[in-house]
Amino acid sequence: MNYKKTLTNSYDLLSKQLLYSFRIIFANKFIYFLLFATAVFLLITIVSLFSSGNAEIKDVYYLLIFPGLVLIFYPTTFGIQNDEDSRMLENIFAIPNYRYKVWLPRLVMTYILEFLLLVGLALLSSVALVVVPVFDMVYQLMFPVFFIGSLGFALSTVVKNGYGTAVILIMIGLVFWVSAGILEGSEWNIFLNPYDLPSDMSETIWETVVSNNRMYLLSGIIISLLTGLLNLQNREKFI
Repeated sequence: MNYKKTLTNSYDLLSKQLLYSFRIIFANKFIYFLLFATAVFLLITIVSLFSSGNAEIKDVYYLLIFPGLVLIFYPTTFGIQNDEDSRMLENIFAIPNYRYKVWLPRLVMTYILEFLLLVGLALLSSVALVVVPVFDMVYQLMFPVFFIGSLGFALSTVVKNGYGTAVILIMIGLVFWVSAGILEGSEWNIFLNPYDLPSDMSETIWETVVSNNRMYLLSGIIISLLTGLLNLQNREKFI
């Protein structure tokens, strides 16, 4: 009985800590971003349903990437700003190894939540549009989404202002988006769609291109995270 009671109490405590952490991460504004991302997803889905052409797996990838970017945008760019506004920044800096005990777990939790939400949207796409390999689709989406999120986090530690970071990240994102048309089918395309095989390329070469692209994005994610955590080491710049 004591074991079961302890296990129940631990579960309740963990649940409360997770809910509290998510409230901090999204500053109680998560529901607005979730509703906006879902509304955009449903709007594009409805348009696709009534369009003349049939939806394909490659179309679902493009359909899901925008909600993913919307959901990752706020917590990664406004994290430091929210802590400063709530006057929690100095308290966080007082925690030993605060970079790895506070901000890194926050990012991990954000990415886990992002993954789960995209799984839900991918399942909805399978029902409404076309059957897709859900987990493989979400796995592929994580590379560009995590890259943009990690880049936003790194920029926020340099700019130290959420709105300034948001403007810069949006400008960079637009450059990436425009260049995607020029770099279509290239391993340097940030938003490369692994399900959109070019007609003039063999599957073997395409697999190599996608593999290299994902490796570059993974390297960018790691570098961005390490840069952000390293910048947070100099606490004097934030207080």
